[in-house]
Formats: sequence, structure tokens, C-alpha cells
Amino acid sequence: MSAFVISKRDNGNYKFTFASRKGKTIFTSIACREKTDCEKIIETIQGELDSFTFRKARTGSGKYFFRITRGGFVLATSRKFSTELMLQKGIDQFLKYVPEAETLDFSLNDDIFAEVEEEE
Repeated sequence: MSAFVISKRDNGNYKFTFASRKGKTIFTSIACREKTDCEKIIETIQGELDSFTFRKARTGSGKYFFRITRGGFVLATSRKFSTELMLQKGIDQFLKYVPEAETLDFSLNDDIFAEVEEEE
């Protein structure tokens, strides 16, 4: 199942990613000061998906990516894709799975691997 994953950055801001069913990141959000901002954006994406726009673009090296915007404001940027077909597949996958995607919150624990390292 696809998922939105909320995490906390080193600078104290929050972000979320959207991961495919295979666990590959499709896009990463803008930085948010509060976790509740991430949660609100995710709720809005899931509830009002048709109010968002996908702007396709290319990097200087020829890779493809898209930005998710609403009212001209960029809310997320996708990973880079090698072909335009792969870019469209990324968008299609997002559109297909976003309504049923769960939200995972990894922002509460600063080091989720600390216990594993201690056990070794």
C-alpha cells in the first residue's frame, strides 16, 4: 500500500514524502514548521485532489520531474525520472493510490535505528 510518510528534519522542520507500494519515494513536500501543516496538506491532497495541478519540468541534465501546486504555490517536488514515460507513470501511480494511502508518522522518534545499533 502507498503511504505518506511524515518525518522531522535536522533543522526542526517537518516534511512528508509519498512512497509507492514498492516503497519508492514519488515526491517530497516543502518544509513545514509544524507537523500539523503536513497533516493538513495530506488531508487536502486526499480530499481535494482535483484542485491541485501537476507542472512537468526538466532538469539541465535532461531528467524529468513534476511539481504539485495549488493556487500557484508549490507544495511538493517529485523525484527525478529518466524518461517522460516514467514521469507520467509516477503521476498516474500517485493519482491511483493517493485516496487509499495511509499516513505514517516517523517524526516522533529522532533516531528510529538507535535500538538496533545498541543491540549489535
